[in-house]
Amino acid sequence: MGRKKGRDISGWIVVDKPAGVTSTAVVGKVRWALDAKKAGHAGTLDPAATGVLAVALGEATKTVPFITDAMKCYHFQVRFGAATSTDDAEGEVLETSDSRPTDAQIEAALSAFRGDIMQVPPQVSAVKVAGERAYDLAREGVEMDLAARPLWVESLVVTARPDADTVELEMVCGKGGYVRAIARDLGRALGCFGHVAWLRRVWSGPFEADKGLSLDQIDAMARTPELDEKLLPLELGLDDLPEVKATVEGAVRLSHGNPGQVICSGVEFGTEVWVSRDGLAIAVGRYMGGEVHPDRVFNR
Repeated sequence: MGRKKGRDISGWIVVDKPAGVTSTAVVGKVRWALDAKKAGHAGTLDPAATGVLAVALGEATKTVPFITDAMKCYHFQVRFGAATSTDDAEGEVLETSDSRPTDAQIEAALSAFRGDIMQVPPQVSAVKVAGERAYDLAREGVEMDLAARPLWVESLVVTARPDADTVELEMVCGKGGYVRAIARDLGRALGCFGHVAWLRRVWSGPFEADKGLSLDQIDAMARTPELDEKLLPLELGLDDLPEVKATVEGAVRLSHGNPGQVICSGVEFGTEVWVSRDGLAIAVGRYMGGEVHPDRVFNR
C-alpha cells in the first residue's frame, strides 16, 4: 500500500458549515486546503444543518472522541403540524394535524425533555443496524425498530415563538443527542406532530461557530501560510480532561507508550488525564498514583 500523500500537520480548524454540504465534504475541503495527510471531524452535522464543525488534522484526530463526548449547544426551529420521514423539512410528510399548541403548553411539555432522558434516534441517522448505517437502510425503504438511547439534556428553553406554526429552541446536551428526535417527540407530546425546520450547532466543547471559518474563506486561503496560522492547538481537544505534567524521564517513557512519572495534585487514582511537557500534549491515559499509563500517545 502506498504512503498517504500530504503534510504531517496537526491541530484543529473550526468551520462554520453552511447548509447543503455534508460533513465529509467539509473535511475533504479542509484537508485539501492544508495539504494535510490525515483529517477527520468531531460530530456529524446533517447536510441541511449549519454551524460549528471541528476538523481535526494529524495527531489531533486522536482527540476526536473527547470532542464527540463534549457538551454541545443547538439553536433550532420546530414546525408544528406535520411529521416527516426524516424528522426535518427534507423528508416526506407522513401525518398532519390542524392543532397548534399554546406557549404554556409548549413550556409544560419541555420539562419531559430535560435531564436524563431516553431518545429513539431518527430513522435517517448514523446509528448502526446490523453493521449498516440506519440512513442507508432507510433510503432502501427498510423500517427499523431503533432502540432508545440515554441522553443528558442540560437545558432546553424557548428562545422565540415567531407564529402559531413554529417555535425556536436552544438545547445544551451531551453526546448522542438528535435534535430531530426532540422535534419529533415534542410534536407527538403536544398532539400536533412536529419536525425540524432549521438547525444550527452554536458550539461544541471549546469550539464556537461564530469563530469558525467559512468555506469561502478556506478556499481563499488554501495552500497559503495564512491558513496555517488559523490552525488551533491539538491540546484544545483535551479541554475536558485534567492536565498533569510529565517529569523529564516520564516524558521519554510516555512518548514510547510506557507508563511514565508525572507531577500533579488533586487528581484521583484511575482518572483519565492528559500529560504535557513544556505545554505540549504527550499522551492521554489513566493516572495511577504518581505515573500515567498511556492509552494514546502523540507523535510530535
